[in-house]
Amino acid sequence: MTMAANAWGTPPSLTYDRLAEPFRPIFQRIAAEAVQRDRERRLPHDQLAWLRQAGFTALRIPVEHGGLGATLPELFGLLSELAEADSNLTQALRAHFGFVEDLLNTADTAWRDRWYQRIVAGETVGSGWSETGNETVGKLSTTLTRDGDHWRINGQKFYTTGSYFADWIGAGAVDGDGDTVSALVSTRAEGVDVIDDWDGFGQKMTGSGTAKFADSPVDDDQVRPASERFVYRIAFFQLVHLATLAGIGRAAANEVAQAVAERPRTYSHAAAAASRQDPQVLQVVGRVRALAYAAGAIVAKAAQATQTAFEAGQGTDAGLALALSEIEVAQAQVVVPRLILDAATILFDALGASASRGSRGFDRHWRNARTLSSHNPLIYKERIIGDYAVNGTPPPLTWFAEEKIAAE
Repeated sequence: MTMAANAWGTPPSLTYDRLAEPFRPIFQRIAAEAVQRDRERRLPHDQLAWLRQAGFTALRIPVEHGGLGATLPELFGLLSELAEADSNLTQALRAHFGFVEDLLNTADTAWRDRWYQRIVAGETVGSGWSETGNETVGKLSTTLTRDGDHWRINGQKFYTTGSYFADWIGAGAVDGDGDTVSALVSTRAEGVDVIDDWDGFGQKMTGSGTAKFADSPVDDDQVRPASERFVYRIAFFQLVHLATLAGIGRAAANEVAQAVAERPRTYSHAAAAASRQDPQVLQVVGRVRALAYAAGAIVAKAAQATQTAFEAGQGTDAGLALALSEIEVAQAQVVVPRLILDAATILFDALGASASRGSRGFDRHWRNARTLSSHNPLIYKERIIGDYAVNGTPPPLTWFAEEKIAAE
């Protein structure tokens, strides 16, 4: 069914449903065993393969280069639909879609076109920037050193989301000159060890564990200055999380509605003979759905701002568009997680004690939403928004302490 038919709002474009149509049967297949995969912690290798084969991972690649040419609002709409089926898959592809944005924004067309071909062929990229320990904010211990006609990378990463399933890891490193670079490391290269040791209580099948590099070879074509990464990346990566949360909300709303419709039992003091006719139960179902709808509407609005930042490129309005995109996404981040966490909690009020059984899988919505909501702490976003509103202070690029977005 279309977004409108499901009452999730107007699609992000007139052609969106046509773009989404080939993927919706795949989403249904993915959703069919999502609860069982969560209970058994069964990694979604097959499901990600289905998406690659269908061209989902090439959504943003221009049509003339073999992709589907989706806009950012269309991309985030589809990511929400995928998250509704299984939020693990959306998060597992987060770094990949970020790398595609690098390609879309680079001035090096020869390098871009080579990687376009790889992406269209189904290759994917995972995350390799975060490091654990007491490192200085914005500094990396992973090193890239010259070795004849290529490079060698050494170091260890964590939160390597998606890398366990990917062909490449986009790893942050420091080169011999002390500059931060982005190195694309093949997961099949010598000395690369990607370990499935993510032990979070939510988003358990995202491949977000450890990656180790021991003198792993990296070609020149696989190294880029970190400064050349796409400038709206902070808003983009956070918006992937928010789109994922919106999808979790839809799944929770649909599942509680179905459970109430099928529920044969009620209470002696209930307001109706059947739960599906009980006005108090229906009120809870309606609230869960309204919370999910509001989250999706907010994400769609923030996605428009990010599209504006993308289109601004390096033009005269680029600084302002970038700052506004970051502020809009930050404002969304303050609200969307709370909406979905609320929805994932109160849905149990519409059901009996049997809803707490692990076989039902209702708990995964809260666990997944809570895990996603812990990224880029929202308490700092509230302060940044307030500082912008009161003092006009431009939002910082929070991943690197020395960088700031300049608003003209």
